[in-house]
Amino acid sequence: MFRAMITAAVSLVLAAAVCAVEGPNESIQTGRSEGFIYGTVDTRTGEHYTGVIRWGDEEFFWDDLFHSSKVDLPHAGYAEKPEEDPDATWWERMFTKIGGDLGVTRNTRVVAVRFGDLRRIDVTGSNDAVLTLRDGTELEVSGYSNDVGATVHVRDADHGEVEVPWQKMETITFLAAPSDVDVGGFRIHGVVLTTAGEFTGFIQWDSQESLSTDVLDGDSDNTRVHLEMGRITSIERRDSRSARVVLDDGSELVLSGTNDVNDDIRGIHVEDPRFGRVEIPWDEFHRVDFDRPGGSGRGYADFAPIEHLSGGVTTKNGAHLEGRLVFDLDEEWSWEMLDGELSGIDYTVPFGMVAGIEPESPSESTVRLHSGAQLRLEDSHDVDHENDGVLVVSDGGDEPRYVPWRDVSRIDFH
Repeated sequence: MFRAMITAAVSLVLAAAVCAVEGPNESIQTGRSEGFIYGTVDTRTGEHYTGVIRWGDEEFFWDDLFHSSKVDLPHAGYAEKPEEDPDATWWERMFTKIGGDLGVTRNTRVVAVRFGDLRRIDVTGSNDAVLTLRDGTELEVSGYSNDVGATVHVRDADHGEVEVPWQKMETITFLAAPSDVDVGGFRIHGVVLTTAGEFTGFIQWDSQESLSTDVLDGDSDNTRVHLEMGRITSIERRDSRSARVVLDDGSELVLSGTNDVNDDIRGIHVEDPRFGRVEIPWDEFHRVDFDRPGGSGRGYADFAPIEHLSGGVTTKNGAHLEGRLVFDLDEEWSWEMLDGELSGIDYTVPFGMVAGIEPESPSESTVRLHSGAQLRLEDSHDVDHENDGVLVVSDGGDEPRYVPWRDVSRIDFH
């Protein structure tokens, strides 16, 4: 995770220089709008808007993710100070330096929370907020992504569609969406074939298009076309710079020229009930076939209650510790996410779906899910040697026990 953050930070610098639990949800909700984010936005000047909410031009559904970084890391003091890598390349040392200059350090921790796990957001600054989770827990966050500072779109019954900039918002209170709200389209869903196999679920194309009325852009014979996602039956990667698109009338187009149809795409996200959310880059993508099973996904009431992470840690010397767990010294709740990569696909798995973790080498771990699936993940702070270890808090009030990652043999979550 840290490497990804530093890479993103370096990209921002270069851009400036050149010119920014629960188990699987097997059922698909049958109502039209239960899966849409819904709530009330209160402004600093006293206006109140209630309706379906779209966060910026991206997040629209309860299982979409709000990203930021945690301000407080109360357990960070347990971590061992990392030794400087004598074999680090010049680029790796430069990434670390630039990240520090931008305030993105090894101790910076990303928070990714599904909108369905939130009760409220209080805007506290131009780049800051306090998140209140469904159980009442508060979390102070700052920056990191465009979710903080976004303009929120509210489909208010009295005022129509209203755009509320971040600086004008005071609070956003989340509510279950009425079943009879008409959003004017349906959530796109399908089967995505990749180099690593198939993924099935609700789709967010280019990290943005997720509704049938959202538009895919591309150039066909030097003419820019704009296609509603609901008209598309399949998209197939032709090469790094183009795709073949088949429409519902059987016609085909070869499109290029935009990040909707080439390797500049910002990711193809699939909400696969087996794993949580996966992100597929263009190089690993083969084809998507859209279907229309109905529904908009899990409703606000369908999210499981939030719980502390708890379980047992077995060390390499055979000791076994039981209690409440703080994983990587910052993740301690069932709503939090475990990240990792497998065969070029990025996985974001709610800890509520995770049954256990076993480090296999300094670079990867096997993650066991309650569904029985296993993932051998790498390239993430959560699953490699950069993990800061596990804190075990006993019920008896004894001093928490700290287990460095290098000493962990396996973790079993209750």
